[in-house]
Order: sequence, then structure tokens, then C-alpha cells
Amino acid sequence: MTDCPADRPIIVVGCPRSGTTMLQLMLHAHPRIAIPPETRFVLAAYRERRDFGDLRIAGNRRALARRIVDREETRFCDLGLDPEETVEAIAAAEGTLGSVLGTVFQRYAARFGKPRWGDKRPAYLHNVDLLLRLFPDAQFINIVRDGRDCVASLKEMSWHRKDIYATVAAWARAIDDGRRAARRLGTAQWFELRYEDLVTDPHGRLTELCEYLGETYDPAMAEPSAVAGVAVPSFKTWHARTHTPVTTQRVKSWQTRLTTEEIALCEAALGSRLTANGYELSGAVRPPAAELVRYGLTAAPQRLFPARRSISKAAIRLRRDNNLAHLPTQPIPARSPQPGPDHRVDAGQQ
Repeated sequence: MTDCPADRPIIVVGCPRSGTTMLQLMLHAHPRIAIPPETRFVLAAYRERRDFGDLRIAGNRRALARRIVDREETRFCDLGLDPEETVEAIAAAEGTLGSVLGTVFQRYAARFGKPRWGDKRPAYLHNVDLLLRLFPDAQFINIVRDGRDCVASLKEMSWHRKDIYATVAAWARAIDDGRRAARRLGTAQWFELRYEDLVTDPHGRLTELCEYLGETYDPAMAEPSAVAGVAVPSFKTWHARTHTPVTTQRVKSWQTRLTTEEIALCEAALGSRLTANGYELSGAVRPPAAELVRYGLTAAPQRLFPARRSISKAAIRLRRDNNLAHLPTQPIPARSPQPGPDHRVDAGQQ
């Protein structure tokens, strides 16, 4: 089944450490889909869009392109694309911000001889409205993992600086934002799956995912480690498990990775969300009231984000921003697929 437009974006979202990278690789293993390593230029370009003026002017598009390809923090360097060729392609693109950004991902897909493109970043879960302004026809995939396992994994990340209260609150916010997006978009643009179901039955769940995407399932998707060398930068050592076969080994690992007190806090703070997503509670003793008060104070700003978004959306409507949405285009000519059954490239080409 391949009835989706070739340039209809696929956006992967989820709480950090919920399996978004594994899912990215599963999609990248599909012969028609390319999902790049995590980049940092989409949200930044949206925030800074007024710096570049009217993008219908080629010179303004070229200036934006230079910022994307020249800044180290954008992680453009991880895409394996020629910077100058990309700048010229953006300068020749349609005059909208979505089309400028889409050009980068289109070129990444063409690098592997694939027609469909997408992007993955956990932060997109909190910016669905923004992504829809750029890519109105995008198909979103939200992966949900047991909040206790997410908290346990986040605690071990060298780049994670939040305390246990903020870490627990981050999962709650991810679940709430996912619910809101699901209600708004419906099944045509929102697909949700659980990490635990995906690793237990990858073929079954990926078949359902491909039906949603309008694509034919390919068994190679269940072996994401085959493309990890291409789509996971080597410096991201915290993704080492993506280079090994899919396993259920980390399911319920929170039982040994969290302390008794941390489990109690997770279940008291996240109980209704956990059970709503099919996760059983362990029956941990309720934590002291002082712990719950501290968590409540930490989580309160997270609960205010929806109201802030509503105010921001109203302000956007008043400004009547134009030239944002990605315009459907013919796919750029695909390069010959990289050699080898999994389209691998040498490390020097990444």
C-alpha cells in the first residue's frame, strides 16, 4: 500500500527515553522511508523566522539555509549532506518555511534512494501545533513507555540535569500533551503505540503502523540495529542498545533501577496515567505528604503550559503569519541507494 504522497512528513514523538530512537531506526529500515538522526534546526528556524524576512525571496531563503548548515548546534553535520548543495536547493525551494525545512529532509531521503521523509525529536510532542503550521498534512507517531521505566532511564543519562520530581513531571506532561494531540488530530494524523507492545511483537505492531502510514510492511523494520550505524551518530553513546537486536529485556526494569521511595513517588504522582495506558501499579506505600507537595510545586508550571499555548496561538492568529506551510512538491531525484542490503554507508560518509 503506497497511497500517501511521497513528501507527506512522518513525525516521531514521545517522552525522552521512551523508544523514539528505536522507532526512528525501524522506520529508516523501510525501503521507502528515511528518518534522520535528531536535528536541532526546525524549532529554532520557526522561532527565528522573522530574522529572515519574506521567504518568497531567494536571498532570504539562502540566508536561512546558511544558518541551518553552518551552525554546529543544528546537527546538520550528522545528515551526511553537502552543505553548499543544500544551500542552493533551499534557495531554489518554494517560498515557505515548511518547504525550506522540508527540502533538507527530502535531500536526506534522496541520499538513500527513498521517496518519503520525516523527523524525530521528543520535544516535538510539546510543539504539535507548531509542526502542523509547518507541515499541515504530517502523520504523527507517538510512542509511550511505562513512566517508571522512562524515569529510571532518564536518571542515568549524563545530559539529564533534572531532579526526580521534575523527571516524573516530564512524563506526566508528555502523556497529557499526547492525549490533547490525539483528540485534536484523530486517527488520520495520530498513531500511538506502546514501547512494550512494540518490542514484544515488532512485526505485528509495525504492520499496523505501516497501514496507518499507507505503506507496505517490510520485515527489515523489525531489525533496526542493521541501520543504526547510519542513523545514530557515534557520539550518542546512550543509544548503544540500538546496535543490538530488539529485546524485552528493559521492560519493567524500573523494579530494580528505582529505589522504593522513587517507585512510591512515581505511582502516587502518575497512577491514573499509568493505569490509563495499561500499566499495572505495584501497590507501593504512598509517599509522605511533604514529598507529594514538593512534586506538586515542581509539576505546577508543566500544567500551565496548555494555557500558555492557547495565548500564544491567539497571538499568532492576530499576527497572521504567512508563508509557513510546506507546499507539496515533486520528490527530488533520488541518488542510487547505498551499497549493501541495508543501505549502509561508511563512517566517513555520515
